[in-house]
Amino acid sequence: MSALRTALLQSSGEPGDVAANLKLLDEAAARAAAAGAGLLLAPELFLTGYAIGADMGRLAEPADGPSARAVAAVAVRHGLAVAYGYPERSTERHGVLHNAAQLIGADGEPLAHYRKTHLYGDFEHHWFTPGDEGVVQARLGGLTVGLMICYDVEFPENVRAQALAGTDLLLVPTALMHPAEIVAESVVPVRAFENQLYIAYANRTGPEGDFEFVGLSALAAPDGTARARAGRGEDLVLGDVDPGFLAVSRAANPYLADRRPGLYGPLV
Repeated sequence: MSALRTALLQSSGEPGDVAANLKLLDEAAARAAAAGAGLLLAPELFLTGYAIGADMGRLAEPADGPSARAVAAVAVRHGLAVAYGYPERSTERHGVLHNAAQLIGADGEPLAHYRKTHLYGDFEHHWFTPGDEGVVQARLGGLTVGLMICYDVEFPENVRAQALAGTDLLLVPTALMHPAEIVAESVVPVRAFENQLYIAYANRTGPEGDFEFVGLSALAAPDGTARARAGRGEDLVLGDVDPGFLAVSRAANPYLADRRPGLYGPLV
């Protein structure tokens, strides 16, 4: 099985301007495809911006809304899968918003949809209702791909659940803020190592409202190294998710096989 070249878009886009952000996504997809990528990951709430106040409700869309169709067109145009964050307007419960992420295949078909389960801070708790489905997966390029969002990856049980479900590559659109750089620099690579999977972590960058996003997007490998790492500014970085290396690493580090679940009952 060949490696899946994965592109991480590090950008805060144009907060409040969905059309501008779709254009930025299209431009990034063109660059990623030209570099051989089969997957592009954009940050948390990329389509609308994060610190947009009351515009969150105005700009939220259902999972199959016009922005989803526009992203599908981007995926088809450039021949790669696209994962991105956006505020979802629930079609099940009136007035409910979710902090969501969606993966769309290179053929324009939706592959997976996820609602953030662990909301961060007063801002997110004000605007969003948490999702209740912990493990969301899809098949892409022969790999099992999982989805979660930002703060979700900071809970070890959350990532372990993905590993136990067979996830090979975990996609994490994020909005990591100062002074939590340790998450990007240390926690994410450790999560990849202890669970023997790849983690693609795409962050926002720069000041936005009351927040300061730190960049440092990374593709972390199962050996705990960052195979691609962005700096603090706008960037597009690429790294390969190698199934062969993943198999070798899992054989050398059999954490999942060596677990003793009977001892862990008090955790839950």
